[in-house]
Amino acid sequence: MKQAILCVDDEQMVLQSLRTQLKNYFNDRFSYEIAENADEAWEVIEDLVSEGVTILLIVSDWLMPGIKGDEFLIAVHRRYPQIVTFMLTGQADEEAIRNATVHASLRACIHKPWREDELISVISRAIGDAT
Repeated sequence: MKQAILCVDDEQMVLQSLRTQLKNYFNDRFSYEIAENADEAWEVIEDLVSEGVTILLIVSDWLMPGIKGDEFLIAVHRRYPQIVTFMLTGQADEEAIRNATVHASLRACIHKPWREDELISVISRAIGDAT
């Protein structure tokens, strides 16, 4: 069964860095999808689901145009509770993190600029739990 990791951030450089770091570590084990905002992320999610792809986890920025990352992850969790959620942010406040933890089962909040070893470590643990 095909499995995917989705990264959502309004900065293209962040998305490319995440995709590169994940692909370098996990190789071709997963499909690595990106979206620049929540609307685009929903399109990717619906496309993947319709193709029978299992979305293992979503890494989302917090401060994005249109909707905050915690709100997006809560909406995802309501529709797809099996997807593991992460926030990657330089600006989320403690209340947003707490909100996502309670209502979206947020697994971790990684602060920008992130360390690659930390990113890989938390995602590896989550994937181990999810598979």
